[in-house]
Amino acid sequence: MDERTHTRTVLGKAAHENFPVAPAFLPRAWRADLMAVYGYARLVDDIGDGDVAPDGTDAALLGLDRRRAGDRLAVLDAFEADLRRVFAPEPEGPRHPLLRALLPTVRRRGLTPDPFLGLIEANRQDQRVRRYATRQDLLGYCRLSADPVGRLVLGITGTATPERVRRSDLICTALQIVEHLQDVAEDLARDRVYLPAEDLERFGVTEADLAARTGGASVRALIAAEARWAGALLDEGAPLVGSVHGRLRLLLAGFVAGGRAALAAIEAAGYDVLPGPPRPTRPGLLRAAGATLRRKG
Repeated sequence: MDERTHTRTVLGKAAHENFPVAPAFLPRAWRADLMAVYGYARLVDDIGDGDVAPDGTDAALLGLDRRRAGDRLAVLDAFEADLRRVFAPEPEGPRHPLLRALLPTVRRRGLTPDPFLGLIEANRQDQRVRRYATRQDLLGYCRLSADPVGRLVLGITGTATPERVRRSDLICTALQIVEHLQDVAEDLARDRVYLPAEDLERFGVTEADLAARTGGASVRALIAAEARWAGALLDEGAPLVGSVHGRLRLLLAGFVAGGRAALAAIEAAGYDVLPGPPRPTRPGLLRAAGATLRRKG
Protein backbone atom coordinates (compact mmCIF):
# COMPACT_ATOMS: atom_id res chain seq x y z
CA MET A 1 0.00 0.00 0.00
CA ASP A 2 1.44 3.43 -0.92
CA GLU A 3 1.86 6.14 1.74
CA ARG A 4 -0.99 8.39 0.56
CA THR A 5 -3.52 5.57 0.43
CA HIS A 6 -2.41 4.33 3.83
CA THR A 7 -2.73 7.80 5.36
CA ARG A 8 -6.21 8.31 3.86
CA THR A 9 -7.30 4.92 5.23
CA VAL A 10 -6.24 5.79 8.79
CA LEU A 11 -7.70 9.30 8.75
CA GLY A 12 -10.93 8.02 7.18
CA LYS A 13 -11.75 6.25 10.43
CA ALA A 14 -12.57 9.65 11.96
CA ALA A 15 -16.03 9.40 10.39
CA HIS A 16 -16.89 6.45 12.65
CA GLU A 17 -16.07 8.06 16.01
CA ASN A 18 -18.77 8.92 18.56
CA PHE A 19 -17.74 12.58 18.42
CA PRO A 20 -16.71 15.03 15.68
CA VAL A 21 -12.94 15.00 15.29
CA ALA A 22 -12.39 18.17 13.23
CA PRO A 23 -15.75 19.63 12.13
CA ALA A 24 -15.94 22.12 9.28
CA PHE A 25 -16.97 25.05 11.47
CA LEU A 26 -13.50 25.21 13.04
CA PRO A 27 -10.71 27.39 11.65
CA ARG A 28 -8.75 25.57 8.97
CA ALA A 29 -5.53 25.61 11.01
CA TRP A 30 -7.26 23.97 13.96
CA ARG A 31 -8.80 21.33 11.70
CA ALA A 32 -5.42 20.45 10.21
CA ASP A 33 -3.81 20.16 13.63
CA LEU A 34 -6.67 18.13 15.11
CA MET A 35 -6.55 15.70 12.19
CA ALA A 36 -2.77 15.36 12.59
CA VAL A 37 -3.25 14.45 16.25
CA TYR A 38 -6.16 12.15 15.36
CA GLY A 39 -4.02 10.36 12.78
CA TYR A 40 -1.37 9.76 15.41
CA ALA A 41 -3.85 8.51 18.03
CA ARG A 42 -5.71 6.32 15.55
CA LEU A 43 -2.56 4.68 14.26
CA VAL A 44 -1.12 3.94 17.69
CA ASP A 45 -4.45 2.32 18.66
CA ASP A 46 -4.47 0.32 15.44
CA ILE A 47 -0.96 -0.94 16.18
CA GLY A 48 -2.00 -1.94 19.70
CA ASP A 49 -5.10 -3.71 18.40
CA GLY A 50 -3.35 -5.45 15.52
CA ASP A 51 -5.46 -3.55 12.98
CA VAL A 52 -2.58 -2.22 10.89
CA ALA A 53 -2.26 -2.81 7.17
CA PRO A 54 -1.82 -6.58 6.61
CA ASP A 55 1.03 -6.08 4.13
CA GLY A 56 3.33 -4.76 6.86
CA THR A 57 3.30 -1.18 5.55
CA ASP A 58 3.60 0.41 8.99
CA ALA A 59 6.46 -1.84 10.07
CA ALA A 60 8.34 -1.05 6.87
CA LEU A 61 7.74 2.69 7.21
CA LEU A 62 9.15 2.53 10.73
CA GLY A 63 12.29 0.71 9.59
CA LEU A 64 11.26 -2.79 10.66
CA ASP A 65 11.23 -5.94 8.58
CA ARG A 66 7.68 -6.44 7.27
CA ARG A 67 7.75 -9.91 8.79
CA ARG A 68 7.74 -8.28 12.23
CA ALA A 69 4.44 -6.48 11.56
CA GLY A 70 2.63 -8.89 13.90
CA ASP A 71 4.96 -8.12 16.82
CA ARG A 72 2.91 -5.33 18.35
CA LEU A 73 5.40 -4.41 21.05
CA ALA A 74 8.22 -4.19 18.50
CA VAL A 75 6.12 -1.95 16.25
CA LEU A 76 5.13 0.24 19.23
CA ASP A 77 8.80 0.55 20.19
CA ALA A 78 9.68 1.58 16.64
CA PHE A 79 6.77 4.01 16.60
CA GLU A 80 8.00 5.61 19.84
CA ALA A 81 11.49 5.93 18.39
CA ASP A 82 10.00 7.67 15.34
CA LEU A 83 7.88 9.93 17.58
CA ARG A 84 11.03 11.05 19.37
CA ARG A 85 12.36 12.24 16.01
CA VAL A 86 9.42 14.68 15.96
CA PHE A 87 10.74 16.31 19.14
CA ALA A 88 14.47 15.92 18.44
CA PRO A 89 16.48 19.11 17.88
CA GLU A 90 18.50 17.60 15.02
CA PRO A 91 17.16 17.95 11.47
CA GLU A 92 16.45 14.23 10.87
CA GLY A 93 12.68 13.93 10.60
CA PRO A 94 10.32 11.04 11.35
CA ARG A 95 9.90 8.20 8.89
CA HIS A 96 6.18 7.52 9.12
CA PRO A 97 3.98 9.86 7.03
CA LEU A 98 1.48 10.37 9.87
CA LEU A 99 4.33 11.48 12.12
CA ARG A 100 5.70 13.75 9.40
CA ALA A 101 2.22 15.31 9.26
CA LEU A 102 2.32 15.75 13.04
CA LEU A 103 5.67 17.59 13.04
CA PRO A 104 4.37 21.06 12.00
CA THR A 105 1.51 20.80 14.50
CA VAL A 106 3.91 20.06 17.35
CA ARG A 107 6.13 22.98 16.39
CA ARG A 108 3.32 25.42 15.72
CA ARG A 109 1.48 24.68 18.97
CA GLY A 110 4.46 24.00 21.22
CA LEU A 111 3.16 20.55 22.18
CA THR A 112 5.17 18.35 24.54
CA PRO A 113 5.90 14.62 24.11
CA ASP A 114 4.10 13.45 27.27
CA PRO A 115 0.54 13.08 25.89
CA PHE A 116 1.82 11.26 22.81
CA LEU A 117 3.97 8.93 24.92
CA GLY A 118 1.00 8.24 27.19
CA LEU A 119 -1.01 6.91 24.23
CA ILE A 120 1.83 4.58 23.28
CA GLU A 121 2.16 3.34 26.85
CA ALA A 122 -1.59 2.64 26.99
CA ASN A 123 -1.23 0.37 23.98
CA ARG A 124 1.76 -1.36 25.51
CA GLN A 125 -0.39 -1.94 28.58
CA ASP A 126 -3.03 -3.51 26.35
CA GLN A 127 -0.48 -6.18 25.43
CA ARG A 128 0.25 -6.99 29.09
CA VAL A 129 -2.98 -6.28 30.99
CA ARG A 130 -6.24 -7.76 29.80
CA ARG A 131 -8.38 -7.50 32.94
CA TYR A 132 -8.88 -4.71 35.51
CA ALA A 133 -9.63 -5.58 39.12
CA THR A 134 -11.11 -2.26 40.25
CA ARG A 135 -12.52 0.95 38.92
CA GLN A 136 -9.40 2.73 40.14
CA ASP A 137 -7.28 0.39 38.04
CA LEU A 138 -9.39 1.18 34.99
CA LEU A 139 -9.15 4.92 35.67
CA GLY A 140 -5.37 4.55 35.70
CA TYR A 141 -5.56 3.01 32.24
CA CYS A 142 -7.83 5.81 31.00
CA ARG A 143 -5.30 8.38 32.17
CA LEU A 144 -2.97 6.93 29.55
CA SER A 145 -5.42 5.92 26.83
CA ALA A 146 -7.93 8.80 26.82
CA ASP A 147 -6.96 11.85 28.85
CA PRO A 148 -3.97 12.80 26.64
CA VAL A 149 -6.33 13.44 23.72
CA GLY A 150 -8.25 16.17 25.55
CA ARG A 151 -5.01 17.73 26.74
CA LEU A 152 -3.81 17.87 23.15
CA VAL A 153 -7.04 19.58 22.06
CA LEU A 154 -6.54 22.22 24.75
CA GLY A 155 -2.91 22.58 23.68
CA ILE A 156 -3.81 23.04 20.02
CA THR A 157 -6.39 25.70 20.87
CA GLY A 158 -4.18 27.45 23.43
CA THR A 159 -6.78 27.19 26.18
CA ALA A 160 -5.20 24.88 28.77
CA THR A 161 -5.54 25.83 32.43
CA PRO A 162 -5.32 23.46 35.42
CA GLU A 163 -9.10 23.48 35.91
CA ARG A 164 -9.81 22.96 32.22
CA VAL A 165 -7.35 20.08 32.12
CA ARG A 166 -9.09 18.50 35.12
CA ARG A 167 -12.51 18.79 33.48
CA SER A 168 -11.14 17.57 30.17
CA ASP A 169 -9.67 14.48 31.84
CA LEU A 170 -13.09 13.65 33.29
CA ILE A 171 -14.75 13.97 29.89
CA CYS A 172 -12.12 11.88 28.12
CA THR A 173 -12.23 9.16 30.76
CA ALA A 174 -16.01 9.06 30.50
CA LEU A 175 -15.83 8.77 26.70
CA GLN A 176 -13.37 5.89 27.03
CA ILE A 177 -15.66 4.04 29.44
CA VAL A 178 -18.61 4.59 27.10
CA GLU A 179 -16.59 3.14 24.22
CA HIS A 180 -15.73 0.13 26.37
CA LEU A 181 -19.44 -0.39 27.06
CA GLN A 182 -20.25 -0.26 23.36
CA ASP A 183 -17.48 -2.73 22.51
CA VAL A 184 -17.82 -5.38 25.23
CA ALA A 185 -18.23 -8.22 22.73
CA GLU A 186 -15.47 -6.98 20.40
CA ASP A 187 -13.05 -6.53 23.30
CA LEU A 188 -13.82 -9.99 24.69
CA ALA A 189 -13.07 -11.47 21.28
CA ARG A 190 -9.61 -9.93 21.70
CA ASP A 191 -9.35 -11.44 25.18
CA ARG A 192 -9.80 -8.05 26.85
CA VAL A 193 -12.35 -7.09 29.50
CA TYR A 194 -12.57 -3.44 30.47
CA LEU A 195 -15.42 -3.95 32.93
CA PRO A 196 -13.87 -3.93 36.44
CA ALA A 197 -13.79 -7.37 38.05
CA GLU A 198 -15.18 -5.93 41.28
CA ASP A 199 -18.29 -4.80 39.36
CA LEU A 200 -18.69 -8.13 37.58
CA GLU A 201 -18.59 -9.84 40.95
CA ARG A 202 -21.04 -7.36 42.48
CA PHE A 203 -23.62 -8.12 39.78
CA GLY A 204 -22.87 -11.84 39.56
CA VAL A 205 -21.67 -11.62 35.96
CA THR A 206 -19.12 -14.05 34.54
CA GLU A 207 -17.11 -13.82 31.35
CA ALA A 208 -19.23 -16.63 29.99
CA ASP A 209 -22.22 -14.29 30.42
CA LEU A 210 -20.38 -11.64 28.41
CA ALA A 211 -19.74 -14.16 25.64
CA ALA A 212 -23.47 -14.80 25.13
CA ARG A 213 -25.25 -13.51 22.05
CA THR A 214 -27.52 -11.33 24.16
CA GLY A 215 -27.28 -9.99 27.67
CA GLY A 216 -29.26 -11.44 30.52
CA ALA A 217 -30.72 -9.41 33.37
CA SER A 218 -27.49 -9.38 35.39
CA VAL A 219 -25.40 -8.24 32.41
CA ARG A 220 -27.86 -5.47 31.62
CA ALA A 221 -27.86 -4.32 35.24
CA LEU A 222 -24.05 -4.24 35.17
CA ILE A 223 -23.96 -2.21 31.96
CA ALA A 224 -26.56 0.19 33.36
CA ALA A 225 -24.40 0.76 36.45
CA GLU A 226 -21.28 1.37 34.34
CA ALA A 227 -23.27 3.77 32.15
CA ARG A 228 -24.38 5.74 35.22
CA TRP A 229 -20.75 5.94 36.33
CA ALA A 230 -19.65 7.21 32.92
CA GLY A 231 -22.54 9.68 32.85
CA ALA A 232 -21.58 11.08 36.24
CA LEU A 233 -17.99 11.60 35.11
CA LEU A 234 -19.22 13.25 31.92
CA ASP A 235 -21.51 15.59 33.85
CA GLU A 236 -18.70 16.57 36.22
CA GLY A 237 -16.45 17.40 33.28
CA ALA A 238 -19.09 19.13 31.17
CA PRO A 239 -18.67 22.64 32.70
CA LEU A 240 -15.53 22.77 30.56
CA VAL A 241 -17.86 23.66 27.69
CA GLY A 242 -19.10 26.82 29.40
CA SER A 243 -15.56 27.91 30.28
CA VAL A 244 -14.64 28.62 26.65
CA HIS A 245 -16.22 30.62 23.86
CA GLY A 246 -16.88 30.65 20.15
CA ARG A 247 -16.17 27.71 17.92
CA LEU A 248 -14.13 25.91 20.57
CA ARG A 249 -17.25 25.83 22.73
CA LEU A 250 -19.12 24.14 19.87
CA LEU A 251 -16.32 21.58 19.46
CA LEU A 252 -16.23 20.67 23.14
CA ALA A 253 -20.01 20.51 23.25
CA GLY A 254 -19.75 18.00 20.40
CA PHE A 255 -17.42 15.81 22.45
CA VAL A 256 -19.75 15.87 25.46
CA ALA A 257 -22.79 15.36 23.26
CA GLY A 258 -21.15 12.35 21.59
CA GLY A 259 -20.80 10.70 24.98
CA ARG A 260 -24.33 11.57 26.07
CA ALA A 261 -25.84 10.41 22.78
CA ALA A 262 -23.91 7.13 23.00
CA LEU A 263 -25.18 6.60 26.54
CA ALA A 264 -28.70 7.30 25.32
CA ALA A 265 -28.24 4.70 22.57
CA ILE A 266 -27.06 2.14 25.14
CA GLU A 267 -30.11 2.90 27.29
CA ALA A 268 -32.41 2.64 24.26
CA ALA A 269 -30.96 -0.83 23.60
CA GLY A 270 -32.08 -1.86 27.08
CA TYR A 271 -28.40 -1.95 28.11
CA ASP A 272 -27.94 -5.05 25.96
CA VAL A 273 -24.62 -4.29 24.26
CA LEU A 274 -23.70 -7.89 23.41
CA PRO A 275 -25.43 -8.19 20.01
CA GLY A 276 -23.40 -5.22 18.74
CA PRO A 277 -22.36 -1.69 19.67
CA PRO A 278 -25.33 0.66 20.18
CA ARG A 279 -24.45 3.78 18.16
CA PRO A 280 -25.97 7.24 18.43
CA THR A 281 -27.96 8.59 15.52
CA ARG A 282 -27.25 11.97 13.95
CA PRO A 283 -30.52 13.43 15.32
CA GLY A 284 -29.57 12.08 18.72
CA LEU A 285 -26.17 13.76 18.52
CA LEU A 286 -27.73 17.06 17.50
CA ARG A 287 -30.25 16.93 20.35
CA ALA A 288 -27.51 16.14 22.85
CA ALA A 289 -25.33 18.96 21.50
CA GLY A 290 -28.20 21.44 21.77
CA ALA A 291 -28.94 20.37 25.34
CA THR A 292 -25.26 20.64 26.27
CA LEU A 293 -24.98 24.14 24.85
CA ARG A 294 -28.20 25.31 26.51
CA ARG A 295 -27.02 24.32 29.95
CA LYS A 296 -23.41 25.35 29.26
CA GLY A 297 -22.10 21.98 30.32
